[in-house]
Amino acid sequence: MPVQIASPQDLFPIDKAWFRRVVNSVLAEEKIGKFDISLAFVDDATIHRINKQFLDHDEPTDVITFPYSAGKELQGELVLGVEVALREAADRGHPPQTELSLYVIHGLLHLVGYDDKDGHDRRMMRARESDHLELLGLPDISSGKTG
Repeated sequence: MPVQIASPQDLFPIDKAWFRRVVNSVLAEEKIGKFDISLAFVDDATIHRINKQFLDHDEPTDVITFPYSAGKELQGELVLGVEVALREAADRGHPPQTELSLYVIHGLLHLVGYDDKDGHDRRMMRARESDHLELLGLPDISSGKTG
């Protein structure tokens, strides 16, 4: 299943093989057999512009999810804020790649139908994030700011 990755930023090197592994692991665990996913790792200015344009939020953010699914194939794009991840990782004391992995997991969970609008849904989503982080051998940082 295709996983396209773009990284039009030079703030942090993106390990494309790792993030393909994250996508494949999450979607396999969520029982998604067919998918076409795009990841775009961008700087603050780019994600700020996209956040303002599509969600009317006037700030950079961690991840924006665009679902494009049609039929039986999961399709979507995740736009990921690299500078946000760098700041959060530094503040919380873990590697930026771990923070970005959480953003990818969070965005994919939105694509497969999880929501975090209310307390109950947020707890369910955080539990799934924790599960996926553990399966990937990463520390549980799921109580972070994604949302």
